[in-house]
Amino acid sequence: MATDFPSEIRALRTTLETILKVSDLDQLRSQIAELSEQAAAPDLWDDPDKAQVVTSRLSHQQAELDRLEKMSARVDDLEVLVELAEAEDDADTLAEAENELQAVRKALGELEVRTLLSGEYDAREALITIRSEAGGVDAADFAEMLLRMYLRWAERHQYKTEVYDTSYAEEAGLKSATFRVDAPYAYGTLSVEQGTHRLVRISPFDNQGRRQTSFAGVEVLPVVAETDHIEIPENDIRVDVYRSSGPGGQSVNTTDSAVRLTHIPTGIVVTCQNEKSQLQNKASAMRVLQAKLLEKARQDRQAELDALKNDGGSSWGNQMRSYVLHPYQMVKDLRTEHESGNPGAVFDGAIDEFLETGIRWRKSQEQSA
Repeated sequence: MATDFPSEIRALRTTLETILKVSDLDQLRSQIAELSEQAAAPDLWDDPDKAQVVTSRLSHQQAELDRLEKMSARVDDLEVLVELAEAEDDADTLAEAENELQAVRKALGELEVRTLLSGEYDAREALITIRSEAGGVDAADFAEMLLRMYLRWAERHQYKTEVYDTSYAEEAGLKSATFRVDAPYAYGTLSVEQGTHRLVRISPFDNQGRRQTSFAGVEVLPVVAETDHIEIPENDIRVDVYRSSGPGGQSVNTTDSAVRLTHIPTGIVVTCQNEKSQLQNKASAMRVLQAKLLEKARQDRQAELDALKNDGGSSWGNQMRSYVLHPYQMVKDLRTEHESGNPGAVFDGAIDEFLETGIRWRKSQEQSA
């Protein structure tokens, strides 16, 4: 059956108008103008931290505006392409228009999901920590597989990432890893990944080739902003320094550059060892600690609300996705029921559909609460 291009394009325009309205282009352009003025100030780099915040925010906002304007142009170009194909009765051009229609529909769907991210910290960058849980060496290997999955996802989208800490397990894989994804709405997008991930496979570490189930936990935090006012008195922190270690406990540095921070009042511990200097590692660890304290404050507020509603809330330890490599191949989200029969592609970073369905599911849960 021939595609009803006029009807399809009208539907695309309706979706696009909703997205543009929610995105508020006038406000976005105003923010860009204000940030551009700040970025042009001759004394901007007198305060490198502030300069980095300004230039990063400007880059993010400009990329967002470009994305929206290019999408508007793509819908216009699609309409022109269809008119041209139909005027000349050109089958090849019609096929090209059909392909572009599918691509535009998919891209608009991704932008539409972005409009659902309206939480307090959703627009921020994300800090992700992955920890191996039950399952021994298989769990450590699984944690490393998840780290690669998220880094590959970020790479596919050309998002900048920075690994703050990798704690290697003795035999293989990782005990834990913490990294940052520097992109607009990274926190809102990736926060649906928070929870316990489960892997079922024939263990490559079992001489008898038995099936093994292992678990890894994913924690997602928003990056702290200047406006958060997370002040940590020096007396509340214990600082330990030690040598960075690589796989198998091998020392990879001849100086005590790795840093462990312990927040005494809460018992929260963070480590950072991937920078070359102790000073850089301490600064990175402090950013992670601030993010954890910010999240703890948010969780405390949420717990109070949950107690008032008497619903108990939900913990980040809940199982949320299952990766099965044996006896069949499937990745399935246990909340949304979304699944993929290609675990290899998922582990290579193809997780957008899981993220989108997760965000839509969470929004529906909020609306029905």
